[in-house]
Amino acid sequence: MPDEPKTLDPAARPATTTTPAATTTPHGAAVTGDSPVPGRAQRWTLGLVTLGLVLAALNLRPAITSLGALLEEVSADLHMSGTVAGVLTSVPPLCFAVFGITAPRLARRFGPAAVVCAGMAAIFAGLVLRPFAGGTVGFLAASALALMGIAVSNVLMPVIVKRYFPDRIGSMTGLYSMALALGTSVAAAATVPMTAALGGDWRIGLGVWAAVAALAVLPWIPLVRDRDRGPARTGKAATTKTAGAAAATEAPAPRITRSRTAWALGCYFGLQATGAYITMGWMPQIFRDAGVPASTAGVLLAVTMVMGVPLAFVIPRLATRMKNQGPIVVALGLCGLAGYTGLFLAPSAGAWFWAVLLGVSNCSFPLALTMIGMRSRTGAGVVRLSAFAQSVGYLISIPGPLLVGVLYQHSGGWGLPIALMGGLMVPQMIIGILAGRDRTVEDEC
Repeated sequence: MPDEPKTLDPAARPATTTTPAATTTPHGAAVTGDSPVPGRAQRWTLGLVTLGLVLAALNLRPAITSLGALLEEVSADLHMSGTVAGVLTSVPPLCFAVFGITAPRLARRFGPAAVVCAGMAAIFAGLVLRPFAGGTVGFLAASALALMGIAVSNVLMPVIVKRYFPDRIGSMTGLYSMALALGTSVAAAATVPMTAALGGDWRIGLGVWAAVAALAVLPWIPLVRDRDRGPARTGKAATTKTAGAAAATEAPAPRITRSRTAWALGCYFGLQATGAYITMGWMPQIFRDAGVPASTAGVLLAVTMVMGVPLAFVIPRLATRMKNQGPIVVALGLCGLAGYTGLFLAPSAGAWFWAVLLGVSNCSFPLALTMIGMRSRTGAGVVRLSAFAQSVGYLISIPGPLLVGVLYQHSGGWGLPIALMGGLMVPQMIIGILAGRDRTVEDEC
């Protein structure tokens, strides 16, 4: 599609054209003369994008972790079995896989900022409607609407970063990953006590998060029209638009399915997502079944999620300074393996320590996002790689939470489910080493 690089990223053309010379960022990303870098963009626009990224990231997980904290109450009120509850915890990755794959096409037609704006609006609508669901089907439908908004926003976050901050991929990825972890942990910790303070109705406890989602819509509204040009397409860059379009036709975006690195990233993303959604959906229940009070179980999940606040900023910056991210993959995987082992042997005795270890392990998510931004040289490549890796990854992660619910119901305990969680850390580390090698999808395609 000849107009695609122009729509998704004005930096998506090779450096061999007659356009302004390309430079290389400290992180290895190619930046051409009309890239929307801070020196050529209006500061208020970049400030608005930064605010939008932070507020969007804050809303990418509360719809999930708030439900995890109240899963027992929701299941009882809506008469869900353990298997149905497992299906409910599998809905997020299913929606992310199904709707995430549509993000590139939507971004080409409407622009990535407009799609993220619509995504935030969908999250708001879903969270408003969910408390009024009269049964399981309605609850799932409202949840799916919110998750649809999360799905397209998930895919486009790396694209927004590559588009507006091509020379600060590590720091900006760390910033929104930190905000994502903060929103996740606050929702996990605050939902139960807030529900109790508001009268004990789980519907109110889940519904209040719609107010936070409403705020996230606002910064994206002025950016909706930013479709065919970045904030920097002015001056000399504007005169090279025709040459840039011609160069784009000469160098079409890579066919991601031919790249081993893309497949490795997809599998790595899927395995880390499996662990993350099992943790968000089931960890409070694991602790509650071990004798931990409900409010404390929610705080333990919050501890796991809040570990991502500082580490989500540090790990991407560290990863962009390394040619090979394999050592980080292994370190995070070993923390997860140790955490699940402790959860298997003494879930209540060492609960706080296991929560910390699993929180460190969950920082595989910002690492995966950072590697997506580093494994392609162009914005058009990043949007395809992001959609491919996240869609494949979330498809892989769908059976995990469901299988945990089935194993829990039929075995009567958490031994087998926890053993499954720990066992998945081994292939996650192996595939992550392959995904972390110093290469790009353009080289392989």
